[in-house]
Amino acid sequence: MKPPLSSSSSAVLRKARLSPYLFTLLAFIVFVSILYGEDFMCILGQLEPIPGRAMSKPVKRRGKLAFAIGKGEEGCDIFSGRWVRDELTRPLYEESECPYIQPQLTCQEHGRPDKDYQKWRWQPHGCDLPRMNSFNATLMLETLRGKKMMFVGDSLNRGQFVSMICLLHKLIPDDQKSMKTHKNGSLTVFKARDYNTSIEFYWAPFLLESNSDNAIVHRISDRIVRKGSINKHGKNWKGVDILVFNTYLWWMTGLDMKVLKGSFEDENKEIIKVSTEEAYGMGMRSMLRWARKNMDRKKTRVFFTSMSPTHAKGIDWGGEPGENCYNQTTMIEDPNYWGSDSRKSVMKVIGEAFSKSKYPITFLNITQLSNYRKDAHTSIYKKQWNPLTPKQLANPSSYADCIHWCLPGLQDTWNELLFAKLFYP
Repeated sequence: MKPPLSSSSSAVLRKARLSPYLFTLLAFIVFVSILYGEDFMCILGQLEPIPGRAMSKPVKRRGKLAFAIGKGEEGCDIFSGRWVRDELTRPLYEESECPYIQPQLTCQEHGRPDKDYQKWRWQPHGCDLPRMNSFNATLMLETLRGKKMMFVGDSLNRGQFVSMICLLHKLIPDDQKSMKTHKNGSLTVFKARDYNTSIEFYWAPFLLESNSDNAIVHRISDRIVRKGSINKHGKNWKGVDILVFNTYLWWMTGLDMKVLKGSFEDENKEIIKVSTEEAYGMGMRSMLRWARKNMDRKKTRVFFTSMSPTHAKGIDWGGEPGENCYNQTTMIEDPNYWGSDSRKSVMKVIGEAFSKSKYPITFLNITQLSNYRKDAHTSIYKKQWNPLTPKQLANPSSYADCIHWCLPGLQDTWNELLFAKLFYP
């Protein structure tokens, strides 16, 4: 009779008997891993640790941005590049073909003798804009079907709004499109009925409530913004699918900014003075909070267009004292040029605010590429709302508009970049 097995011997025997099953199980796992390995990696790729935190709980990475159909080239900064002459594809439309351009921007109609400013295309360094640099109007309109797009800000954003309409309207039959102004001029709505869509502009030069909110009469030198008041205008932005904000020029008073605590209706108003940067940061944080609370990141997109430069000081680019954008027909060649009116301190404020945002804002960094374009302003070639004096007529640079841009022109490129970031972020 064989002696009984010890407990340790029994365990060894059981392991030996189970080993074929373990081997089969391991072989099955390896097989499935090879077959579905890519899917497993995709699932795992949706998880990432929060920097500085132990990997105790996986955190989901933000999903694909709304409206994206692809992604841009790895390491490609489409805002860093150069202007190249393009006689074949520029301009993207003719001034006379777009009846929606305001008379402040129709440079050819108002006597500008050259068209060179229309013949330039933006070429990023080392990469291309999507789809051979073309703005695909059909794709844009189909994407906007049943949706609403809105530009919010000052007259520079209104120029970009009009540019967008000029890029799209030829695809829409005349009896299926319209443009009307509402809310005492604050809201302009372009409708494409076939597409059940609207592209709109809302006047809010500070985004916050201010004493410059009248869309018609707003030339106020003593500007005041009301703290924490973004909902005054923001109630008109709700339900929008694609929002494009801008705000900059109106903050640049050259003085400290006046900020109202309380209401404009208060009899005794509490007004404090803060630096431009501090006031501007207040506006940026308010915008970002509003977007986080009111925009669905899975279905909507928010863009912010950086500051549009002016060219009022010729000495900035090596010109003569007193010279400005008047009679400028060539661009600035220095790739490192940065005008004195474009505050890098404000760009820093934007960067700091956006880095802390919990809502993904797409930044359209048009400042540097626009800095080169001293040739593209409306200058004297626009409707003058007041009769010019003999003194002004004798010195055209004294009334040249070195803020706004001719259409077609530079702002069409801004919309090409918006198009690229909307579909290929």
